[in-house]
Amino acid sequence: MTELAYLKVNDSAYELPVVKSSLGPDGIVTSSLRNDGWVTLDPGFLTTAQCQSKITYIDGNKSILRFRGYPIEQLCESSDFLEVAWLLRYGELPNKEQLDRFCSDINHRTMVGEDFRTFMGSFPRTAHPMSMMASAVNALATFYPDTTDITDTDQLDESAKIIMAKARTIVSYILRRRRDEPMLFPDYARGYIDDFLRMCFAAPYEKYESDPLYVHALGRLLIIHADHEQNCSTSVVRIAGSAHANLYSAIAAGINALSGPLHGGANEAVLRQLKAIRDSGLSVQEFVNHAKDNKQRISGLGHRVYKSYDPRAAIAKQYLEKIMGHSDTLKLSEEEHALFDVAVQLEDIALHDDYFVERHLYPNVDFYTGLIYRAIGFEPSMFTTLFALGRIPGWIAQYREMLNDDMTKIGRPRQVYTGEVYRDYVPMDQRR
Repeated sequence: MTELAYLKVNDSAYELPVVKSSLGPDGIVTSSLRNDGWVTLDPGFLTTAQCQSKITYIDGNKSILRFRGYPIEQLCESSDFLEVAWLLRYGELPNKEQLDRFCSDINHRTMVGEDFRTFMGSFPRTAHPMSMMASAVNALATFYPDTTDITDTDQLDESAKIIMAKARTIVSYILRRRRDEPMLFPDYARGYIDDFLRMCFAAPYEKYESDPLYVHALGRLLIIHADHEQNCSTSVVRIAGSAHANLYSAIAAGINALSGPLHGGANEAVLRQLKAIRDSGLSVQEFVNHAKDNKQRISGLGHRVYKSYDPRAAIAKQYLEKIMGHSDTLKLSEEEHALFDVAVQLEDIALHDDYFVERHLYPNVDFYTGLIYRAIGFEPSMFTTLFALGRIPGWIAQYREMLNDDMTKIGRPRQVYTGEVYRDYVPMDQRR
């Protein structure tokens, strides 16, 4: 028997079905309310679930993040980015044959044609990287039109592989374009992350060896960004897909949503914040006291979901400490050391100051990721494209889950109208 919730509004009573969760809050199905003249008003969808999902579980009070049931800590310790991409898509860890085939399929699709390279070179060098990335992913549909039928499983599979493969090439081309440097061809013999760094930073016709620590650290950052339940950009991907927009269009929509400074752009804001503290002439404690007195937000502290330490931040911090521990070998600059010191002091204050503890303002994932990206060699304007590169497997998995869900309907939120009831048109000569 279906469990019911009961709602009474004025003289009307409603029986609403309950969907049981395997973990976390159960769902009350309120769809029938609209037939009786009521809608739920939930700005920001803070208590509204748009779907049932088996992909990602978050418990913000207990610092839990799991992909398909696997803790993020275990995946970062033992897995790699492409294996996690498979896991998100198919729901189970691959065997060796499956993973080898998947990696080969992705790596052998990283090449783009000359027309696409010309297209990438047509952007102004000052163009915003996220605008370039969204435009480029959207344009893939025009270069591969025989992969846009979402009712054809083979075409959908191929479009997912194309996006996974060529997004990496696209991001490297965006970086090279901004630096007015030649775009490099992929090298199939190298790994996904290793070759990405080569395509970003190598000089043409010169041997390039990626530092293994950078390869490993960047791979962990892509994993922790791979999915995060029904956030803003993922919701946009699902809603675009609910209209049967093709996968390229839906992912491009997600990239555009992620570009917002309140979403994916936060890691760049954290780096600016650390620089501002360093250059303020104040100690970190004095800067924090000034911010508290003036009720100014400090970037990188607090998260809408996590009310304790963000588990992704703990992983990012671990790899930043490894990088700083090899600073001599990696030839890190004095500025990078200074910013790391500011971050460590700021985190210590946030973890022990009652002001931050009472408000659950713990370091979030953006707190340390920007410092890692900078140490590797990426400029701040590229940070969000790296976030997007990591999030693509999650978007693809969420899109495909949405298509296969019998409960999916085209996204069409309601509203509570509070405007004028009725007015007659007033001719121009009668207006005041």
